[in-house]
Amino acid sequence: MNTPLVEISIAEALAWARKHIQPPEARLLLRHICRTSAAHLAAWPEKPLPAVQWDTFQYLVKRRATGEPIAYLTGEREFYGRGFLVNDSVLIPRPETELLIELALAHFATIACPKVLDLGTGSGVLAVTLALELDSPGVTAIDASHDALAVAATNALRFDTSISFLQSDWYAQLKRGELFQLIVANPPYIAEDDPHLTRGDLRFEPLTALASGQDGLRAITAIVAGAGRHLEDNGWLFLEHGYNQAAAVRGLLADAGFADIASWKDIAGIERVSGARWTG
Repeated sequence: MNTPLVEISIAEALAWARKHIQPPEARLLLRHICRTSAAHLAAWPEKPLPAVQWDTFQYLVKRRATGEPIAYLTGEREFYGRGFLVNDSVLIPRPETELLIELALAHFATIACPKVLDLGTGSGVLAVTLALELDSPGVTAIDASHDALAVAATNALRFDTSISFLQSDWYAQLKRGELFQLIVANPPYIAEDDPHLTRGDLRFEPLTALASGQDGLRAITAIVAGAGRHLEDNGWLFLEHGYNQAAAVRGLLADAGFADIASWKDIAGIERVSGARWTG
């Protein structure tokens, strides 16, 4: 005779999970599985979980306990107020990257349908957000990874945006003479031997989207060097970079002939984005 299954309540499931992961993470995972709100979990702690949901919850909690990022477990991360789909073929969007959006809007909000190029688009958060916020159908998103482009294209469909996607090593596959008014990039900028790559969420994110040469500047150098061939006169380039790279990036921009070179601080007060205007 089979032993009857014992039902487990929401409260009991969360109590079990708190032995393995942080309480906020446990609640987030359970909300994701149950497709419900935090208020619902709090209001109905005695409600039993269906067996399938309990099994899935245990599975995700155990994965989180090994350090796997919450965003990969839920398949979603918020960026600029919108929920974007993500998986382990793309970087997890981070709040500091929203500075690129703020700078783009400050410079282009009054320009009708600017042509925008997003280099290393990953999940497509920059391309999709700029297409929506600037109300522009003229956004092109580039990535070397076919898998990343698939995620970005799915997000573009999710938000009903018209974006041109191109698999390319930076500018390599762009047409000669194709020009943009704005180029944005959140490229890999961590040094290849940086110990942070073996810690936290970074352990699970794609290395090619994180590390770039011995000093972390290889991708940024290539982007700056090629930008002039694809920027209109008075077009702008904005680049996210590491916490200690602002001066080096400003130097690269100066050497390439840019004007109005500046760096901007992120929400933590760190110089996180540098940019400049192309004068031809």
